Amino acid sequence: MTDPRLRHGRASLAVSFFAQGMAFALLVTRIPAIQDRYGISDGLLPAFLAAVPILAGVGSVCTEHLVKRVRPSAVLRFAQPAVLLALLGAGAGDRMWQAALSLGAFGLAVGALDASMNMLGVSLQRTYGRSIMLGFHASYSLGGIGGASLAWAGAHWQLSLLVSYLPVVGVLLPVCLIASRWYADGEPGVVEVVDGGDATVKPLVFRLLLPLCLVMSFAYIGDSTVSNWSAKYLQDTLGSSEQLSTVPYNVYMVTTLLGRAAGDFGVRRFGAVAVVRVGTVLAALGFAVVAVAPGPWVGMAGFTLLGFGLCVIVPQTFAAAGRLFPGASDAAVARLNIFNYVGFLVGSPLVGALGDAWSYRGAMLVPMVLVLLTLVYARSFGSEGARYGGGHERPRTVDVG
Repeated sequence: MTDPRLRHGRASLAVSFFAQGMAFALLVTRIPAIQDRYGISDGLLPAFLAAVPILAGVGSVCTEHLVKRVRPSAVLRFAQPAVLLALLGAGAGDRMWQAALSLGAFGLAVGALDASMNMLGVSLQRTYGRSIMLGFHASYSLGGIGGASLAWAGAHWQLSLLVSYLPVVGVLLPVCLIASRWYADGEPGVVEVVDGGDATVKPLVFRLLLPLCLVMSFAYIGDSTVSNWSAKYLQDTLGSSEQLSTVPYNVYMVTTLLGRAAGDFGVRRFGAVAVVRVGTVLAALGFAVVAVAPGPWVGMAGFTLLGFGLCVIVPQTFAAAGRLFPGASDAAVARLNIFNYVGFLVGSPLVGALGDAWSYRGAMLVPMVLVLLTLVYARSFGSEGARYGGGHERPRTVDVG
């Protein structure tokens, strides 16, 4: 029977993922309202938007070094309230410098939050001895759906940002603080026992982590393509109505939730490599359907396939990094998390530039090809035991504290 401490840790971490999904959705879906509130020009807006993922990358790097001194749970305990308060600050100000300060704080805190959450998820999965990472990311997707729905309601009723954000932060902040009492860091990992019997931590070698970093970037290029261009593509290229053009991203989020909710069972039954390969093929097929769609309904079918395909790749990439460097999983996760933001930064401008210079149908083929490259690196998602295959004996391991 599972240790109650681990069950409580798993539930509390799911709460954290849910809150983060909701907070992020509330921010990104109200960007036009934030622009109007602070009088940010169209020319200056891209700089504000780019600053958030850049600072998030900085926050992730800082977390990599911070967890050498404190547990990831301690970082998460402070980072999550900081994200929520920064969100509230973005809705409360009215001067340009206040927007810059709030969004900057949000970016730094969200980098620390994303890194520490996934560190905890990887260590808990290792302790459980079975796939549970997709479940945490399903909670994130559920929070994203909730946040996007609340943002739609706020826009529909023409509520101010402060009125929209204050009740959400007022509920989530105490819930997250209470839940943080039960965070569990899981097992600290394993190290190899070398000849002579001394235990040594296997160091993080970036060259070995690089394939997973590329996969993470490709996945987020695909994700940012959907989030930033699905509505415009459906309306301008496929001729849908304005109302119908809002549907694809909602469908994408729902299918992402469903795929992640069932994904852990697929990993346990068929293995991570098979699940990632199937997800990659589905995502590439989704982009292909979107690119050749004759009308909006076929286009929405393509975005549906995209949700089912992309949803499994990111959680399994974090899990694979933890398996690849079991004695340095926190550092691996923090380093890998940076490429989340790289993909987010590259994806939207890349598709926009190609769409303007060529065609948006052709632009959809670029993330399709990039996502397909995941198949080249699929073996990197194999189990720890598979890494020592090929007739070689796996080194003995011991726990490290």
